[in-house]
Amino acid sequence: MAELGNEEEDREIYRDVGSQFKSFAAKFEQVNLATLLSGEHDGSNVIMSLHAGAGGTESCDWVEMLSRMYIRWAERRGYSVEIMDSLPGDEAGTKSITMEINGTNAYGYLKSEKGVHRLIRISPFDSSGRRHTSFASCDVMPEIDDTVDFNINPEDLRIDTYRASGAGGQHVNKTESAIRITHLPTGVVVQCQDQRSQHKNKDNAMKMLKSKLTLLEMEKKAEVYKGLRGEVKEIGFGSQIRSYTFHPYNLVKDHRTGHETGNAAAVMDGALDGFINAYLRQQ
Repeated sequence: MAELGNEEEDREIYRDVGSQFKSFAAKFEQVNLATLLSGEHDGSNVIMSLHAGAGGTESCDWVEMLSRMYIRWAERRGYSVEIMDSLPGDEAGTKSITMEINGTNAYGYLKSEKGVHRLIRISPFDSSGRRHTSFASCDVMPEIDDTVDFNINPEDLRIDTYRASGAGGQHVNKTESAIRITHLPTGVVVQCQDQRSQHKNKDNAMKMLKSKLTLLEMEKKAEVYKGLRGEVKEIGFGSQIRSYTFHPYNLVKDHRTGHETGNAAAVMDGALDGFINAYLRQQ
C-alpha cells in the first residue's frame, strides 16, 4: 500500500497505511509479550492484595488510588474484577483490599507489580498544603483453580467468624459472615468479609489460602520460583519498586527497570503496560 501511494502520489493511502501500521504494531507487541509469559502459572487469574504502610490516612488514600488504577488497567484488557476483602481506613481511603482479577495471563502481567509503591504529593488532608510521602504494598498470587491437585488437611485449619466492618449494609454488619482462616502448620492467615454470605466468604478465603500455600511449596522445591512472590520488604522508605511523584513535577519511575513517564495521570488511569513490558523484558 505504501508503494502504491508513492506511485500514485496519493496522501490518503499514506494516512490509511499509518493507521493500519499503528494497529498492527500494538497487536504485534501484545503477541510478542505473551511469548515471554512462560511460567507455570503465568496464564492464571491473579489474586492481588494492597496494604497501607507508613503514612496513616495518606497511605489509606493511596491504597484506594492504587486499587482504582489496577481496576482500570483490568477493564482496559477486558478482564473482570471481584473484590474479595476490604477494610476501610479510619478517616478516609482503604487500609487493605484483596481482589481477584480474571483474564488470560493476568498473573503473568501483574506479577511485575509485587512490592512497595511510593507516592509523593501535596496532601489533600493537610490544611498547611505540605508535601507528603505515602507507601503501600502490593502482594500478587496466581489463582490456583480446582484442576490443580492440592489437598489441605481440615485438621490443620482454624476457622474464625466475625462481624464485617465498614460499608455493606445491615446484613453484612450484623451477622458473623466474615471469615478468617489460619493454616496452623505455616501460620498463613487469610480473611474475607466482602460478601453477604458466610459460605461465599469461606470459599474466597480458601481460594486465597490455596494460592498462598502453593507459592510456599514452589519456593521450597526450586530456586526458580523465588520470583513468584518476591522478597517481602518493610512498607516504608528505601524498599519501593516504583515512585509516583505528583509534586513538584509529574513523574512515575520504576526503580528496577528504569522505565519512567511524565504522564502520571494516565498511569493512575490504568496505563501500566509500559512498566509491565519493561519488567517482563528485563526478566
